[in-house]
Amino acid sequence: MTGILGTGTAAPIRVFGTGTGEPFGPEAQDALAVATLVVGARRHLEASGPAERVERIVLGPLAPALDRIAEHAHGDGARVVVLASGDPGFFGIVRALAERFGASALDVRPGSPSVAVAFARLGLAWDDAVVVSAHGRDPRTAVNACLAHPKVAVLTGPGAGPGQLAAGLVHGAEGRTLVVATALGDPERERVERLTPAEAVARDWPDPVSVVLCLDESRVLSPVRTVAGAPAGPGRWALDEAEFEHRDSMITKFEVRALALARLGPRTGDLVWDIGAGSGSVAVECARLGAAAVAVEKTSDGVERIRANAAAHAVYVHAVHGSAPAVLDGLGDPDAVFIGGGGRELPAIVTACARRARRSVVVALAALDRVPQVRAALAGAGLVPEGVLLQSSRLAPLPGEVTRLAAVNPVFLLWGTRPAVRASEGATQ
Repeated sequence: MTGILGTGTAAPIRVFGTGTGEPFGPEAQDALAVATLVVGARRHLEASGPAERVERIVLGPLAPALDRIAEHAHGDGARVVVLASGDPGFFGIVRALAERFGASALDVRPGSPSVAVAFARLGLAWDDAVVVSAHGRDPRTAVNACLAHPKVAVLTGPGAGPGQLAAGLVHGAEGRTLVVATALGDPERERVERLTPAEAVARDWPDPVSVVLCLDESRVLSPVRTVAGAPAGPGRWALDEAEFEHRDSMITKFEVRALALARLGPRTGDLVWDIGAGSGSVAVECARLGAAAVAVEKTSDGVERIRANAAAHAVYVHAVHGSAPAVLDGLGDPDAVFIGGGGRELPAIVTACARRARRSVVVALAALDRVPQVRAALAGAGLVPEGVLLQSSRLAPLPGEVTRLAAVNPVFLLWGTRPAVRASEGATQ
């Protein structure tokens, strides 16, 4: 894209990020001394010196500021300076500026990212951290990332600070520690505090909270890595039943699980329910693929089995002891739901789940008689119902080094998807 400032006739937009300690270094001060337009948050403008003979714009909504930069750039001798926090290319204003004016119009001088500084204060590497921005966004994505991953950094914002983050974790993330970093780099106000989610909920948090870290401290030290960010997804999924502890073959078979996972679409930032979880195999697989997973199971020994399977696969699954649909009231709204049990209550469970699922509900059942009930429940909640009958035969050895086909019990797999989700997926193909 050729931006309006990429013609070579106008000065570039100079973007300076503040680091820790002094707000702006000598290079930024020199640029400010000759600037004709300065854009930034109020605190950055106040720290940049007196407002003599220069137009200043306090950043609020981005569109008006970008429009004024575009208008200003046409003037003779225009020199634009944009002030930001930390590294403005890391969940910052560089993206919006580059989209509007072209990357060649920008001269970016980053400061230290708040995430890097927060981890440095703890003496921890952060190349394996999941970083989520909750600034101007629904905090549920950050909460779900914190539930699923052992090392998460959350960039906060109004309505998505430590209290809101902790409120989403207090009942579902055993053993998590929150580290709240406030006013990083300010020699007088900087604070780095360790709290439980329950302690963080009970506090009033002033601005500016720089970043919140959510840690499972039993897993924060990872092996040496070559690729930064969240661990790569598993090399395989739809694991063999033998890789899960289960009772009397009461486990979703891997053929069924493979298609169920494809229809659930679990990913980082999602919350997935596994209802009638049994061994928790579906919940564990969703967690391995990066989603936060809740497994609902009515038997106490089943709950312990789910926890053991999650630990064996080095993931976290929130195991809930209780019967659906009654127990669902205390859970956060899911993106997707898998239902693997239910008996006579199955239509009511499907209805309750379908009303709250943001994206899809997947149901596995063996009884033909229940197929119409499930389809009606999905459709009644506004989802588009579809399904298949899965029949498979596995290769099995016989004496004499020969092989037979061993039939697996047939299973109906039904699913319902929100029409808006189907439309958005089709538009991106």
